Amino acid sequence: MKILAISGSLRKDSLNTQLLRTVAEFVDQGTSIDVFDLADIPLYNGDLDGDTKPAPVQALLDAIADADGMLIATPEYNYSVSGVLKNAIDWASRPAFNSVMCGKPTGVMSSSMSTLGGARAQVHLRDVLAATLTPVYLAPDFALVSAHTAFDEKGRLVDEATRDFLQKYMRGYTQWVASQ
Repeated sequence: MKILAISGSLRKDSLNTQLLRTVAEFVDQGTSIDVFDLADIPLYNGDLDGDTKPAPVQALLDAIADADGMLIATPEYNYSVSGVLKNAIDWASRPAFNSVMCGKPTGVMSSSMSTLGGARAQVHLRDVLAATLTPVYLAPDFALVSAHTAFDEKGRLVDEATRDFLQKYMRGYTQWVASQ
């Protein structure tokens, strides 16, 4: 099984990217987690959305098409998803109702220093994904609150309660993807 992991943050030490790198510890040996970097995706421009797409956009589309499922970790910016993530979804959601995202089983999570842990961003992301006909794993929101203390200086998730929850989340998510 191939899972494409997308972080809505471009920061080098992003807590959301660290979370996505961590999930590989909690999947079966036959499952791969590939983290896609959104840094080179240009701003969406309908004039560029023709038969030949910008190379970074085509790489994103190919990666989504090749994956069995997606896992998105979204930071929360002003009660919503990051512009970087929304922009990537705008590119990937074309053509409307027949895109590479349509029907792609997707898990949603967040890692944050705020007390709400990205919960509001997850609500908005679920709405956006509904518009693209992208099914979302129905599970309790995975919001890693106080993430700055849950990871060690090498980016490893060391908080045991979070590790336990993440393991259960990933077990359920990968079983759901396999059943689709």
